[in-house]
Amino acid sequence: MNDALTVWVQSFPGMVSVCDPDGVILAMNEAAIRAFEKRGGAKLIGQNALDCHPGKSRELFAELLRNPRVNVYTTEKNGVHKIIYQCPWHRDGQYAGLLEIVAEIPSKMPHFVRQP
Repeated sequence: MNDALTVWVQSFPGMVSVCDPDGVILAMNEAAIRAFEKRGGAKLIGQNALDCHPGKSRELFAELLRNPRVNVYTTEKNGVHKIIYQCPWHRDGQYAGLLEIVAEIPSKMPHFVRQP
């Protein structure tokens, strides 16, 4: 990975996690490591991401691993709104696992429809 991309991903204020097709966590940026500090932080690398997803969330994540597709939604917990973006990533044209980006968003934000 080129250095600028590595620095960008590591310094991104939202959480970035990457797993393989079986759900094993391959990488986490600093925000993800901090967010999951109570569960082990960086020690989660090498563990299965399915263990970090309870109930229906686990079922959906398992389904995304089996049938890769983009899954995007927003959540709210304790007044904090987040967008979750999960998508397959590829290496040499082959499905290599899932990428998950989680970032805080304002509770109300503008939406623009751009004209071609």
